[in-house]
Amino acid sequence: MPAFETALPLLALWALFGYLLGSIPFGMVLARLMGLGNLRDIGSGNIGATNVLRTGNKGAALGTLILDGGKGAVAVLLARAITGEDAAQAAGLMAFVGHCFPVWLRFKGGKGVATFLGILLALAPIVGAACCATWLVTALVTRMSSFAALMAAATSTIWMVFLGHAEVAALGIILTLLVYIRHGENIRRLKAGTEPKIGKKG
Repeated sequence: MPAFETALPLLALWALFGYLLGSIPFGMVLARLMGLGNLRDIGSGNIGATNVLRTGNKGAALGTLILDGGKGAVAVLLARAITGEDAAQAAGLMAFVGHCFPVWLRFKGGKGVATFLGILLALAPIVGAACCATWLVTALVTRMSSFAALMAAATSTIWMVFLGHAEVAALGIILTLLVYIRHGENIRRLKAGTEPKIGKKG
């Protein structure tokens, strides 16, 4: 963990900034703007890129992926540049929480995979790249976004330690636990063999 050198009120402000930024539901915004309908009525009802892809619009899905990942990265990079590493981790964590539990959607948000990866890419680019590669390889082999996400999260702390970034390992463990909590239904479907493949329309 980083040394906590920032005053608590300032850390709280960065946490609030991260939460508010993370809570912007870009998937729903893009779906509305592009006339794709209400994501709550499509596929899993999730607001993330995987469910946007079920509309058949790959551009909207890619845009959601980039924006959801970007908000996590921006929270980290701004906090780090202006205040420091402890603020960066606080902002990153709360950006993830904001995506999963956005105040604008009555705290019913997404599962946070893109935001999770964006946070890691900003905190420790080599770790983020390793997790992205883990996701990609798993997704290509299984054609299951949820299983790929679970594998990327499960290996994230291992990558942090192996690649020399143990200072973010505590945050990595917290984020991994949150990813698994948010994927509870997916885990049950994976066990039952009923989890849908990537790109299956809702």
